[in-house]
Amino acid sequence: MFSMKKLFGFKENNELDKTIIQKNPYKNMDLNKRQFIKKGILGLAGLGGIAAFSKMASARYFFSDATSLSSGDVHIQGKYTIFVPAAAMRPTSSNGCAVIADVETTSGRPDMQVLDFGANSDEHAQFQVAFPNSWNAGTITFKAFWTSAATDTDGVAVGLQGVAVSNDDTIDVAYGTAVVVTDDNISAAEDLLVTGESSAVTIGGTPAAGDMCFFRVFRDVSDANDDMTEDMRLIGIQLYYTTNASDDT
Repeated sequence: MFSMKKLFGFKENNELDKTIIQKNPYKNMDLNKRQFIKKGILGLAGLGGIAAFSKMASARYFFSDATSLSSGDVHIQGKYTIFVPAAAMRPTSSNGCAVIADVETTSGRPDMQVLDFGANSDEHAQFQVAFPNSWNAGTITFKAFWTSAATDTDGVAVGLQGVAVSNDDTIDVAYGTAVVVTDDNISAAEDLLVTGESSAVTIGGTPAAGDMCFFRVFRDVSDANDDMTEDMRLIGIQLYYTTNASDDT
């Protein structure tokens, strides 16, 4: 359990509703009610008249009526990530990439589990994610983690598209519009390469809490930046999503 006073330097005013917290620089003195923001709004007002509503709102903390809280009582709404390793994906039945491969770097050092995507045509892999109920069901973004066996500076393009499926709905549905990110090798084999963050990916269907979201990742060989003749070795995809609730209830 954490004490609010220890965490934030706040002192509870017992004469007011517990949802109002004050910052009191005088240990033995209560502040007048007039120095608080309207009753019922979480805020702090010191003698300098500092309104903490904006400060607390930007931090996006959630408080119970108790004066102490546990780590489980605090959740910050905002942007979160899920990393999906290549080992959690599989080649699609049509136009799929190579099956998962274990690639040794040096004995006793990390092995790479990769999906290889060739240069001659678009190849695809699939995975699925059930997002937390706190997800706002909006757009997502992604980064691709990959590597190469070559020592050149050729480029690659990686695309991602998704579709949401609710309970008792058919899975036989079309993916949403794909978004592509590009990246270049940096003259070294077996280096970890990470793309920039993509633009917003709109997931097909009507995403809602409890849905299963199916994703298809692919190498877009028709993209102008994709001039790499060797395989692109996918290590994983990092998804970025946004929450708008304090928990998953």
